[in-house]
Amino acid sequence: MQIALDLARKAEAAGEVPVGAVIVCAGEIVASAANRMRELADPTAHAEMLAIRQAIEALGAMRLTECDLYVTLEPCTMCAGAIANARIRRLYYAAPDPKGGAIDHGVRFFSAPTCHHRPEVVAGLNETEASELLKHFFAARR
Repeated sequence: MQIALDLARKAEAAGEVPVGAVIVCAGEIVASAANRMRELADPTAHAEMLAIRQAIEALGAMRLTECDLYVTLEPCTMCAGAIANARIRRLYYAAPDPKGGAIDHGVRFFSAPTCHHRPEVVAGLNETEASELLKHFFAARR
């Protein structure tokens, strides 16, 4: 999670919402990314989406069944769908997102009967650090 937080700080320095994601498989980092929506002018360029694409390319596999995703913010509905479709084994997220999150808030994507894959979810890893980073980012823009 510390690497994901470092990526989030880099995203913040670039003017992006500070979110970082890391995918680990067999104890090795296979992908890492930060939000790049502004840079790429792409609303789907969330850290999780970029990391999933990178892991699929690195592993040459459509499914990430033996991989764990670490992300600094509770994933949104789009990212939750990608996590389920990629069959990620375990999701660790730091800060909750009561407004835009879709795991423990909002639509609770993995609890929906139409969700075909439900990763194990561990919330709150480095929550304070991730929350402070986000609060600082948004406070500076208000």
